[in-house]
Amino acid sequence: MTTLGAVTSKPVRQTVELIGTVAVALFFALTIQAFAVKPYRIPSESMVPTLQTGQRILVNRLSHKLGSDPKLGDVTVFAPPQGAVSNQCGKQGEGPFYSGGGETRHSCTTPTTEKSHTTFVKRVVGLPGDTIAIVQGHVVRNGKRAKEPFASSCSGEECNLNPITVPAGHYFLMGDNRGNSDDSRFWGPVPRKWIIGKAIATYWPPSHIGGV
Repeated sequence: MTTLGAVTSKPVRQTVELIGTVAVALFFALTIQAFAVKPYRIPSESMVPTLQTGQRILVNRLSHKLGSDPKLGDVTVFAPPQGAVSNQCGKQGEGPFYSGGGETRHSCTTPTTEKSHTTFVKRVVGLPGDTIAIVQGHVVRNGKRAKEPFASSCSGEECNLNPITVPAGHYFLMGDNRGNSDDSRFWGPVPRKWIIGKAIATYWPPSHIGGV
């Protein structure tokens, strides 16, 4: 004869197993989210018109750790060299405002050796080994002007720079607001290991929800 306890034990066991499975799945989902995706706030106008000051984005921090290398056009969060904080190129005399004049003026080729403790958001415009020149704020990569519908033109000294070669293992990053962006032109290409991840979406304000 089957007892009442035997009849009810199987549904109870199934319910407990279901609750345990959901709890484990939720735990892993939250853990992955905590390590893989992180929100960042846009602190300046350097990425206008793509990203506005105060806008918030989500960054996939595993995109360049477990995935592929950064690609041209990626909007990327990274730790810049300490020179970005101290307004210094790793190689003395280089940068947009080098006093040697137009014939020798070019972007900084070498970052300072120390990583800063801040984070920047810029766009990848040059890969390791690329030759990068700047003409009226627009990138000329390996002798050909890049297609940059997102970038604004400008005419200052920082907007017209002679070619440099991006070192191996480094990436050249610039803001879309070319006349108002503190970027690789001033403090040099960024080492691959200092790149945190790719911006994948914007979530605030609500009117700007969408991809990046």
